[in-house]
Amino acid sequence: MRTPILTVLTAALTFASFGPASVTYAQQPPPSLLPPFQPRPVAPPEPPVSATVTRNEPTALEFTPDKLARLKVPAGFTLSVMATGLGNARMMHVMPDGGIYLTRREQGDVWYLKDANNDGKFEAVERKQVAQNMKLAHGLDVKEGKLYVVGEKTIWVMTMAKDGTLSVPRVFADQFPDAGQHPARSIHWGPDGFLYATFGATNNDAPTQNPEEATMLRINPNGQIREVFARGLRHTIGFGWHPVTKTLYGFDQGSDWHGENIPPEEMNVIVRGKNYGWPFCYGDKNPDPYVNVGNLPSKITKAEYCSGTQGSVLNYTAHAAAIDAKFYTGTQFPAEFRNDAFVAYRGSWNRSEPSGYEIARVNFDAANKPTAITPFVTGFVYEENGEWKQFGRVAGIAQYTDGSLLFTDDQSGVIYRVRYTGGN
Repeated sequence: MRTPILTVLTAALTFASFGPASVTYAQQPPPSLLPPFQPRPVAPPEPPVSATVTRNEPTALEFTPDKLARLKVPAGFTLSVMATGLGNARMMHVMPDGGIYLTRREQGDVWYLKDANNDGKFEAVERKQVAQNMKLAHGLDVKEGKLYVVGEKTIWVMTMAKDGTLSVPRVFADQFPDAGQHPARSIHWGPDGFLYATFGATNNDAPTQNPEEATMLRINPNGQIREVFARGLRHTIGFGWHPVTKTLYGFDQGSDWHGENIPPEEMNVIVRGKNYGWPFCYGDKNPDPYVNVGNLPSKITKAEYCSGTQGSVLNYTAHAAAIDAKFYTGTQFPAEFRNDAFVAYRGSWNRSEPSGYEIARVNFDAANKPTAITPFVTGFVYEENGEWKQFGRVAGIAQYTDGSLLFTDDQSGVIYRVRYTGGN
């Protein structure tokens, strides 16, 4: 299917000056002596470009125990299931005592899970709903005995009790941008004591009037003041600070309907005040040929605009849809995993060969620089008799108290656990 880019927008800028009724003007030279007016040239129009796009949503299957054998992990690791039947299980936060707060976006609530008998499972009696009526509840974090949860337009805060129960939610900050096609928001408290929150774009190809869309925001500790920390980020849900360098990394989802292989999924170093290019640029400052140049904010070419933006540090397969990321600081995994990151790629719907549906590892070198993104847990998507099928849309990632890795499947409501056993 070809999708031509037909919309051409033009922008005009009108200047008006206002002054008091009585003004004394300096004498001007005659018009013949003034330099000729030389307006800045308008960027030349770009030729129309169309993309060949395949809509291919693998058939969704429920998780059943027999499917566990399809999943692959690196040698020495084992995979188990800690819980099923959790509904739209999204993001997790692990408490020091092993209790886990879990958001469910579709249900708009928060659950508390704790493996009280240490059998490696969250049974029905070890789960309880602790907050509800929170529209599109998604990202969460903890600070000074309080749980913070972000929904579509609101961040709530609740006091935590020792048994995991929560006080009545109160508004910490609100009036955030409309969700549009990207209702998943994330929050994390930064090393500087400020709360960072990401709000995706409402569309694929055009900036909107709300300056807080497609941004990362920085919010002061009382929720009263906020700033646009970085912009041009289409949908950065997974982000965090490297444990050693404290560099802030974010994983951005590229636009849809631009072909099978562009734009790639990006890993960016997020720096205050910088522009990361969406919707005009992708990857390492590459102009996106499928975005209308008429939407540029000034009379420059797309290449000129992109040259002034921030490029990605690593890229991954297009449309894999990064949805969460966590740095590993535990000791349960081998030492070479320490300070690496794990990313949940929820999975594509618009590639002939699906991408994502996996947990990937971001390898960092001895200098704590990212070098590669490699698959870690795979097998959720497969082809059978000419038909693509999948039985898991991975979502949230968390490091458990023993250093094992947890991740959710929000399609079947499963929490998986990865441990290193060394083959024993």
